[in-house]
Amino acid sequence: MFTQKKMFVVVVLVIAAMVLLSGPIWAAKADAAVKVKKIVWKSSGHGPASDPSQIFHDKCCAAITKASGGRLEVKAFVGGSIVPAYKEVDAINENVLQMAYTCPMYNLDKWSAAGLISSRPGGLPGEALRTWFNYGGGADLMNKMMGNYNVMTFPGALSPLPAEVFFHSKVKLETVKDLKGLKARCMGDGGEILKRMGAATVIIPGGQVYEAMKRGTIDAFEYSTIATNWKMHFNEVAPYMYLSPARAPSDPQVFFVNKDAFNALPADLQEIVKAEISKWTQAQHEYLVYESAKAIEDFKKAGVKVFKVSPEIEKALTAEADAFYAEKSKKESPIFAEIYNSMKNFGKAYNSSN
Repeated sequence: MFTQKKMFVVVVLVIAAMVLLSGPIWAAKADAAVKVKKIVWKSSGHGPASDPSQIFHDKCCAAITKASGGRLEVKAFVGGSIVPAYKEVDAINENVLQMAYTCPMYNLDKWSAAGLISSRPGGLPGEALRTWFNYGGGADLMNKMMGNYNVMTFPGALSPLPAEVFFHSKVKLETVKDLKGLKARCMGDGGEILKRMGAATVIIPGGQVYEAMKRGTIDAFEYSTIATNWKMHFNEVAPYMYLSPARAPSDPQVFFVNKDAFNALPADLQEIVKAEISKWTQAQHEYLVYESAKAIEDFKKAGVKVFKVSPEIEKALTAEADAFYAEKSKKESPIFAEIYNSMKNFGKAYNSSN
């Protein structure tokens, strides 16, 4: 006979079984919750919102967030909105930012060799520069240059933009004499070399160049590619545009990340970050090659006089650049000559095969 006592025992056994079975389920749910805990990164570009490099930076951040299923959310910020312009790498080192997309040459205050992997006279053209960076040891050399800084990069992180505009100018530049005393915004090693040639060079953030030209603070400037500069409306402040790859055969930008933040990511998220960065840096290059070809005609239609830089200026600039780098290779830390010679040797091999 099924007594009340027996009924009580059955109920207790059923409850006990349910508790035992539910334990692993709740543990699995808790474990899953830990695994999908969202990681949030802050990333900054280096230019104003209209700069294609900033636009592609933002697209890359969104793509990483989407590809990770939201496990890694990369919040994009415009250049100068989190930290002062050109201080992005310092902010990564201090973990204020976990990622940034900026020009190596903006870090000359820390590493003199940073100007080599940048828009510089005698540098590698875009395709060759990315190849050297990805396969010729360029990324490894940059990491070696940065040493104990809590910042790293990797193959695929460099966007090999097309050659920069040599100068946008209010005045004609036909001979070397025309560079003497020219008030010009110039960055990196190119600025140092032009200063040696007599130009009065100044450092001005990209977002301030337009107003500096309007106010008469400068008479000429370099900034970026033809396509980028068209989108910045520089036709409105400079009646002349001079083209030549002699000063900056490529205008590369590089993604940098915080070492600790990157190394703390699960392996699959690390691969997502690297894959999306490689995809969007190459996409920006292709986009700007195409857009620059069209933008020349846009400048002309807007009334800008477009000229090729005179052979006299190109020859003088190349000679001054050779002297500049020969001097620096002797007096700077060994990493300078190591990077310079690596790029130079790869350039010789690249040219011999084309």
